[in-house]
Amino acid sequence: MSKTTEKTAEFIDNAYPAFDASKAIEQVSAFTEKGVEQSKEVLAKFKADSEMTQKALETSFASAKAASSNLSLKTIAVLRANTEAAFSHFEALIAVKSPSEFVELQTAFVRKQVESAVEQARELQAVTTKAAEDVSKPIKSVFEKAAKELKVA
Repeated sequence: MSKTTEKTAEFIDNAYPAFDASKAIEQVSAFTEKGVEQSKEVLAKFKADSEMTQKALETSFASAKAASSNLSLKTIAVLRANTEAAFSHFEALIAVKSPSEFVELQTAFVRKQVESAVEQARELQAVTTKAAEDVSKPIKSVFEKAAKELKVA
């Protein structure tokens, strides 16, 4: 071997101490196992959160369906009451014998209808408000839980 080659080999041996491949393999293996475990944990949490969100959405949809049915029934009841009141009023108008009786009957009907409309609006507002609360409650609870977990993390 030439003198230069010997010096280069000696320099490499001194500059880079003996490389132990078994230690490197152990470190890479440990790093990989840790990465796999962390990935499994993240995936498990993602799966649990996804299932929780799915259940919340299913609950919200069921609540929306029930609330929609309830609101529809309430609306039909309001329409039925107003229609029956109008027919009763028309029957009473047919039996009117004087203009003063007509004015009195018409004034009483309008007053009663306004009072009825105010009460019906209150009832529909209450049903709508309850429906909105019922539909949003499951999603709201999931969101609050996620916000708490983010604050903790």
